[in-house]
Amino acid sequence: MSTEDVLTEVGPRLRRIRREREVTLAALSEVTGISVSTLSRLESGLRRPSLELLLPIAQAHQVPLDELVGAPPVGDPRVRAEPVRRHGRTFWPLTRQPGGLQAYKVLEPKRAEEPDPDPRSHEGYEWLYVLSGRLRLVLGEHDVVLAAGEAAEFDTRVPHWFGSAGEGPVEFLSLFGPQGERMHVRARPAARA
Repeated sequence: MSTEDVLTEVGPRLRRIRREREVTLAALSEVTGISVSTLSRLESGLRRPSLELLLPIAQAHQVPLDELVGAPPVGDPRVRAEPVRRHGRTFWPLTRQPGGLQAYKVLEPKRAEEPDPDPRSHEGYEWLYVLSGRLRLVLGEHDVVLAAGEAAEFDTRVPHWFGSAGEGPVEFLSLFGPQGERMHVRARPAARA
C-alpha cells in the first residue's frame, strides 16, 4: 500500500472514530482547537492529514496515533535466506538487515575427531542458545558444556571457541552484535518502582 493510499484512508477513519464516540465536529473543534471546517475537510479527504492536526485529534479521542493513520502495510515476514557453510558449520541467517545485531541458526556437525580448541577474539558481543545436542564453549579460562535449553552470553574480545561436545551434532541460535551491543531478553516488562 502506497503512502497516498494510507493517507486516503485517514479521513473515513477519523469520521468513523468520531461518530463511534458520538462527538460532533463542533465539540471536537473545541477540544482540539482545530476549526470545524478543517476537521470536516480532513474527514472528507479534501485536506491532507498532517502530524500537527492528527496529534490533537488522537489525544482528544484518547487513541494511539496509529489508530488514526492505520497500521503500516506488512510485507511477507518470512526470512528466506539460503544456508551458508563455513568452517564445517551450516549457518541460516535469521535477520535480513545488514549491520547491527545479527541472528543465526547454526548446525555444528559431529566431528570424526574433536578439534583442539583454538580460541579467537574479535570486537562484539555474542549470545548463544542451544536448541539440541551439546555445545562446548571455551571462553577465556572456562571450558563448559551447554545442553539444550541453556544459554551463554559473552564479550567476544575474550578469546573463545565453540563446537559440538562430541556426542553428536549441536544446533543452536547465535545472536551477534559487532559493536558490542548486549542482548536483552525479557519474559515480561520490568516492574516499575
